[in-house]
Amino acid sequence: MRDAYILGIESSCDETAAAVVRSGEEVVSNVIASQIATHQPYGGVVPELASREHLRAIVPVVRKALTDARQSYQSIDALAVTQGPGLAGSLLVGISYAKALAFALDKPLIAVNHLEGHIHAVLLEERQKGNRDLRFPLLALVVSGGHTHLYLAERQGESWSYENIGHTRDDAAGEAFDKVAKLLGLGYPGGPIIDKLSTHGDPRAVNFPPSQIKHPDRKTLALSQKARKDGAPISKNPNLESGPPRFDFSYSGIKTAVLRYVETHNLKSSIEIRRRALAEIGKPNLEDYLANCGQQTLNLVASFQRAMVEDLVGKTLAAAREYDVATLFVTGGVAANNELRQTFEQQAAEEGQPVYFPSPPLSTDNAAMVAAAAYPKFLTSEYAAMDISAEAGMALK
Repeated sequence: MRDAYILGIESSCDETAAAVVRSGEEVVSNVIASQIATHQPYGGVVPELASREHLRAIVPVVRKALTDARQSYQSIDALAVTQGPGLAGSLLVGISYAKALAFALDKPLIAVNHLEGHIHAVLLEERQKGNRDLRFPLLALVVSGGHTHLYLAERQGESWSYENIGHTRDDAAGEAFDKVAKLLGLGYPGGPIIDKLSTHGDPRAVNFPPSQIKHPDRKTLALSQKARKDGAPISKNPNLESGPPRFDFSYSGIKTAVLRYVETHNLKSSIEIRRRALAEIGKPNLEDYLANCGQQTLNLVASFQRAMVEDLVGKTLAAAREYDVATLFVTGGVAANNELRQTFEQQAAEEGQPVYFPSPPLSTDNAAMVAAAAYPKFLTSEYAAMDISAEAGMALK
């Protein structure tokens, strides 16, 4: 079969991205327009502002991706776009533009789940390295600012199927990083800042106990209650006794623990001074952050990151043992965290578990992963209808 060039479009949150990928295994171009500067003053993503920025950027970003790839609108074989999950307004910008292009060019349109895209970011780069011998079953930890999920993945021919065996009950891991950074006056996005500062603190200075999830998942409980109303037999504890084991996460507690530490150690005044000082600098570098952070704050940051990493690694490896998986993927924006990568590599190696990560540029949201995830659907002619719309809460199956 001849090479297929797929134009991918990603607009699920705060990056407008377009990329051209050849046959699901080579990134020919990859263009990203970041909105960090737009959202930085607010300490997080503002959905309405994100949608407007996507509208401004979508056309020039796609044009540059085609130019960089030495392709044209006519020469590409298909278009792929993120359908969900994500911010509804942001998703609609990419979907509307992709639908218009597909209709005008009479090209196939492929709808992609954003979470599947993150998984295929790893596959894409492994194929580029010549590694085509990944073993199944595969366990993927998708961990980012909006998502923390564990998926068992299987492949049958060109088709992929996924089973969710764990997710966050509240805050996503990346969301916890951002909220703690905002709480400590460190700015947005919080993950990269905390990652850099943590090496200057004592990770054992503050004891953050691991989260303990004692109650059933609300979604599972709702299904349980419905079954009970319908007269079906049901176990007393639907989370523990019905179905296979689950490995859920919870990060609202550690966020609150950091807040309590700030309050009990009277850090609010120093945080406000730091917040104002960094705001005046505009674009602070590591030295600026270190100059405005005392050792107590650096210890707190290092301890917070240690607790987050230990929880993510511990539960993921426990799930890998429980389900006897052959390969482990760690992907998403938080997968760029240095301590997370090092800890996974060390502990997975001790257990003889192969673990793979995307490179930092493909860890965060991008369109190359969308085009890569679309390629198996292109081979099976799994095309989207022209009436598709955004699915903000789209599940991966």
